[in-house]
Amino acid sequence: RLPDLAAELVRLKVDVILAVVQPALLAAKNATRTIPIVTAAAIDPVETGLVASLAQPGGNITGLTSTVGPEIAGKRLELLKQAVPKVSRVALLWNPTSPGGAAFLRETEAAARSLRVTLQILEVRGPEEFDNAFAAMTRGRADALVVISDPMMFLHRTRLADLAAKHRLPAMYPWREAVDAGGLMAYGAHLPDLFRRASVFVDKILKGAKPADLPMQQPTKFELVINFKT
Repeated sequence: RLPDLAAELVRLKVDVILAVVQPALLAAKNATRTIPIVTAAAIDPVETGLVASLAQPGGNITGLTSTVGPEIAGKRLELLKQAVPKVSRVALLWNPTSPGGAAFLRETEAAARSLRVTLQILEVRGPEEFDNAFAAMTRGRADALVVISDPMMFLHRTRLADLAAKHRLPAMYPWREAVDAGGLMAYGAHLPDLFRRASVFVDKILKGAKPADLPMQQPTKFELVINFKT
């Protein structure tokens, strides 16, 4: 529905579009090249062609990225290994259609080699594939799980946390909201901070600034969250 919703906003001639996650951002970009678009959590906007550079976006899109770069994916695996030292086979759940996902996958693979951890890479494009993925983890004798950031998996984070608990897999997520839902660990940008900072971009644009002249910003507040009950 996102392309239709974005087109409706263009017909309404809004002053600014706040596009929260990557699919919404892409829909907004395809709908207009003139209305300013502010994003709160873009994934790799330069690599995905959304902006020319972080310092000089160059078009009608600006705002914040949700990561400092794919290297954070390797840090998540390192933290999981520190928390559960006996882990040797880690299932990695990712959506191959997610922008920037391949870069995070490569970084996790590099970290796995250095930590001497075997990765079992499993693709999921929708929640209907979760059960089969976790069954494959059991067959592959995975003893932990890492989830690569993706809007679809964020939406279904409670289901992922429930499946990880059912299969007794200590899991690392990119967002603390998954830990709130019962997941074991998360390391990543503090999303509420990004949303607060996005409002500053909206304010500047409403006061006359052009998106092309507003450098995109990266997260500055990160958190490592552990669910002791889990």
